[in-house]
Amino acid sequence: MPSDKSSSVMFDAALLQDVNLTKYGISFKDEKQTPTNPEPGIVIRPLAADDFEKGYTDVLAQLTKVGEVDQAAFTARFEAMKKAGFYYPIVVEDTQVDNGKGGKIIGTGTLEIEQKFIHSCALRGRVEEVVVDSEYRGRQLGKLILGIITELSRSLKCYKTTLECKLDNIAFYEIFGYKEDPEKFMQLRFRD
Repeated sequence: MPSDKSSSVMFDAALLQDVNLTKYGISFKDEKQTPTNPEPGIVIRPLAADDFEKGYTDVLAQLTKVGEVDQAAFTARFEAMKKAGFYYPIVVEDTQVDNGKGGKIIGTGTLEIEQKFIHSCALRGRVEEVVVDSEYRGRQLGKLILGIITELSRSLKCYKTTLECKLDNIAFYEIFGYKEDPEKFMQLRFRD
């Protein structure tokens, strides 16, 4: 594993800088606050190779079934996704948690990019796995995650970005301009 800090993250953190979230009603009272540093001790950044130790899969488990994922499996998947170059998972880290591992992952969301032939070989974004730790909800972190992912999709020139959500969450996603599509989502599961 490379020791260079920049090579241990999924993608270049500079892509998250200078996002403007005011159109989504997200603003900050203190000029020291930014979308990637919204409050003291809270950092929003790309997923890093050492985030398994900081509880990344624990926060995902608050959203869905994670299954058996150990450090080796996490590292292998991290490296494969990084190599593919079309995955943009971000995490919210509470750097003030003293767990002996350098902080705690308290939220996440992922932008996946699909390459298409349609729309002049365009890119399509897909929002996946947006979740905030139950102890940290109500602090606008979900809004920050979705706003950053949406703006990242725009800056990467996706022709559209889609997501799947529960009916109870439609109003939340509409704040960011997402609309119900007349087409119906269908699936065929081969396992749970």
